Amino acid sequence: NRRRQPEHASEPLTEMTIATPRMVHLTETTSTNADALRLALAGEALPLWVSADRQTAGRGRAGRTWISEPGNLHASLAVLIEAPLQQAGELSLVAGVALFDAIGAATSLGSHAPMRLKWPNDVLIAAAKVGGILVETATARGKSGYIAVLGFGVNVAKRPGTLAAKAMALADISVNSITPSPSSLLEALVEQCSLWLAQWDAGRNFATIRNAWMERAGPIGETVTVNTTAGRRSATYQGLASNGALLVDIDGRQETIGYGDVSLVTRAD
Repeated sequence: NRRRQPEHASEPLTEMTIATPRMVHLTETTSTNADALRLALAGEALPLWVSADRQTAGRGRAGRTWISEPGNLHASLAVLIEAPLQQAGELSLVAGVALFDAIGAATSLGSHAPMRLKWPNDVLIAAAKVGGILVETATARGKSGYIAVLGFGVNVAKRPGTLAAKAMALADISVNSITPSPSSLLEALVEQCSLWLAQWDAGRNFATIRNAWMERAGPIGETVTVNTTAGRRSATYQGLASNGALLVDIDGRQETIGYGDVSLVTRAD
């Protein structure tokens, strides 16, 4: 059931490598998130994974560019979600837990490196970013619910040269000089996403996701800075609210942050 792998993303979809279960792989594309969403809206059966060796226009959160180095993981999962749309933000935390566990399973880093989650969508090793997540949604035409695309980027072989002080690759801290291939990491990620989406249970069991996320995050009381529409503020991390929003203490007052960027004070973001 394998077909010739296209040399360029502009080739027709019938020339993609398609493998069970619902896996599409490209040599090069603009964005796996864009591809997954386009295929889902065109009526492809879901869930559907799209991965690529290289992205030419990878996207991160808040419209940022995601630098897609060769040898890294670029993959997106399109799924049909029956949960209320107002709970779609929870999917970033579901995806974060799944990615954290997939990296741990593929690399055995848990006991060798201080891996952790940072709100809302980053996986760090020490204080350097090794992976990120972009979740996007769209109306599911002719179906109940909506389409969600969970996009994952992981620095496997190489960190972005322009962000060397802020990023790390799995190859930088490989245990016994063994670095997982993007395909082996993707295999672990496919399994973990299936497990944690089932745990989430269309939003009915978000409390379990919230607890799992906090277990993989930094300690309560950790000093952070928060960028919001009101500006950059110094704060201490206080966990997550029941809806997944960030809880912080700012000048002795607990505040809830629904959208913004969080930085550790140990490094300059």
